Amino acid sequence: MPPVEIYTTRWCPYCHAAKALLNRKGVPFKEIDVSSGAIRQAMIERANGRMTVPQIFIGKVHVGGSDDLHDLEREGRLDPLLASESKSA
Repeated sequence: MPPVEIYTTRWCPYCHAAKALLNRKGVPFKEIDVSSGAIRQAMIERANGRMTVPQIFIGKVHVGGSDDLHDLEREGRLDPLLASESKSA
């Protein structure tokens, strides 16, 4: 399974929803709190200018936010992405 990273803030309901989906699926993830300006700037650069949280990465693939993650799940594309580092969203 490729590493999963999720940029979050503690007070973000979309962050909580994305983490809940990953937890229900038993997917381990690294949570990165972007409350600090420097970390937030690094997230924005990595996420191609997207400034909102969460920003989710599965391996080298930028999934996007919580809605994007849930869309992948509904479309049946999340499990294959989690199973292989070479696939893209």
